This record gives sequence, C-alpha cells and structure tokens, in this order.
Amino acid sequence: MSREENEEDDIVCLDESFFINDDYQITDFTFGSHVLQLYCLQSSSTDFDLTGQLVWPGAVLMNDYLTQNANMLQGCSVIELGSGVGITGVLCSRFCRGVVMTDHNDEVLKILKKNIKLQESSDDSMCCTELKAEKLEWGSSDQLNCILQEHPEGFDLVLGADIYILQANVPLLFDTVERLLRDRDQKKCKFILAYVSRAKVMDAMVINEAIRHGLQINEVSGTRRIIKNLEGVIFEITTNH
Repeated sequence: MSREENEEDDIVCLDESFFINDDYQITDFTFGSHVLQLYCLQSSSTDFDLTGQLVWPGAVLMNDYLTQNANMLQGCSVIELGSGVGITGVLCSRFCRGVVMTDHNDEVLKILKKNIKLQESSDDSMCCTELKAEKLEWGSSDQLNCILQEHPEGFDLVLGADIYILQANVPLLFDTVERLLRDRDQKKCKFILAYVSRAKVMDAMVINEAIRHGLQINEVSGTRRIIKNLEGVIFEITTNH
C-alpha cells in the first residue's frame, strides 16, 4: 500500500453535527410577574449562524419593554423575526391571540420547536395562545408568502431583538419588514426592534436601511439603557403615509 493511501486511510471525516452544541438546559427567566422556562445554551456557540441557541441582551431588553407595555400586545397577532430559542414569542403568548416565531437556521428551529412543546406541556394557566415556528430567510419571498398564506389576515406587530449579525443581512431584514408592514398598512402594523449597539457602522446602517425602504424609524422615549455593558434602545418602525 502506498504512503498516500495510508495517509488517506488516516483521515477522519466528521459530520457537521459533531460541531453543534445541543447541551440545552431548562432555564428560568423572570420579566415582571412572568416566569418563563426555556431550553437554551448557557454559553455562545462558536458558529455565528447558531447564535440563536442562547438568550442575548437584546431579548432581555425587548421582554422588559413588552412587560411594561403589555397593553400593546392584548389581542394582537405577532410575528417575530430571528426568534432564536423563542423567549420573546413565549412572553407574547401570555397576551397575544397568535404568535408566529421564525428563524432561518434549521438547528435553531429545532430548539425553538422544543421550547414550544415545553410550553404546551406546562401547567401554567397563562400559556394559552398557540405558538408556531416557521422557517424564514430574510428576503425570501417564497417562504414569506407561505407564512402569509397561512395567516392571510397578516400581523399587527413585527418583533425583532438583537437580530442583525452581519451587515449584508440588514438590507434583507428590511426587505422582509417592509413587506410585512405594507401587508397590513391599513391596520398600522409596526416593527418593534430591540437594538443593542455593538458597532457604530451598524448603528448607522440600521437607521439608513429603514429610511431607504421608505420606513419611519423612531427611538422610543425612555428605553435607552445599558444592558450587560452595552447600550440598548427600542426602535419603533412604521410605514410612511
């Protein structure tokens, strides 16, 4: 046997699942009087595409804001972009009439669906709204059309927390947001973004992309705060009339 053949025999091919950390633990999160239980990772994945496996500061910022303004959720239909483990969608289920949580990553969708089952098996009487998980790549008309066909009435609120990882994804995010907002324009659908500043270039890009898509972006007064050593703020984004 040649040396080259021996070297080929020594090569170990690893399935991509070898690199995926799925050591999820049930963790309690408290927002006001609401205690949520979810499976999540306790530390970040090394793969930027799997950041949805744990709870990020922006989700805490969002949930604190929604808890303090729960009246805006009453009776609403909600779609969340980049849901990750689903902590915001699960909180919304305490108030909303319908919640659709979305993510583009198949591994993240697995933990999202696992958390939906966890809520369904809970004896918490406050968990009564049906939660759904759907795959959605930002900018994908086909996937968005499928969701809207299942929900022809559209959505009252679009939510997103800490969902801008790559600059290249920001225009695609706002392509999707614009479509969702204009689908319910007469009902004044709005996009609530829990933004955590990590790079000045991203700060400007998010605002500029909203404007470029013909949307109006406003900082919600009193929401700017430091969370885990980062500055966060809530933006409310609507269509221009």
